Amino acid sequence: MTALLTERRTLLSGLALSPLLALPGCASLPGRSLTDAIRELLSLSSQRAFALLLQPNGFYDSQIARIDLPPELGGTGASSTLSRVLLSGVFKDRLTRQVNSAAKAGAERAAPLVADAIRSISIADAAAIVRGGPTAATDLLERSMGRSLVGAIFPGIDQGLRLADNAVVTEALRFTTGIDFRGLVQDVSDRTHDAIYRAIGREEAAIRANPRETGSPLLTAVFGLGR
Repeated sequence: MTALLTERRTLLSGLALSPLLALPGCASLPGRSLTDAIRELLSLSSQRAFALLLQPNGFYDSQIARIDLPPELGGTGASSTLSRVLLSGVFKDRLTRQVNSAAKAGAERAAPLVADAIRSISIADAAAIVRGGPTAATDLLERSMGRSLVGAIFPGIDQGLRLADNAVVTEALRFTTGIDFRGLVQDVSDRTHDAIYRAIGREEAAIRANPRETGSPLLTAVFGLGR
């Protein structure tokens, strides 16, 4: 028997299987359930995601969470030649940094709501989430919260865009058509919402890939099968 299997047997020795919760070859810790494991997985994933996003330049420096400018302001799919010309180089970088700084302000408001949602999330089929894809728990969280985060994010982004370096935002909007300040705030709020879940999903996938790294006996027992 390999060292890994020996370690796994030691970890799971004395743990009882629940007929309602058991997966093939999976045991739960005494007094704990697969639902507990999913909540712990989501809690740790979200904590790690927000810890990165709420750093200075957390959104801007992230490969998966950086907020692109809306097309009207020269972002991906820009349809206006004027916006592509005027919003280029240093000016466009300043505007992008401003947008991502505002996203951070929105995420600060979102973090406690996500934590509350995880504590009360309804998990109808915990076994399916455990067996699911690398972001199955994050997908469940997003479905359960719907678009509720957008409303919480909006005021933070509104304030963030008004405060720091507001002149660059005003100048950008002055040269474009099809978007006003409120439209920009709404666009950034929607993109921030999606970026938060991408960041949480990335952390979930990393934990599933190496649950022992977390130091959690529960996550190791539930997600460590075959590793």
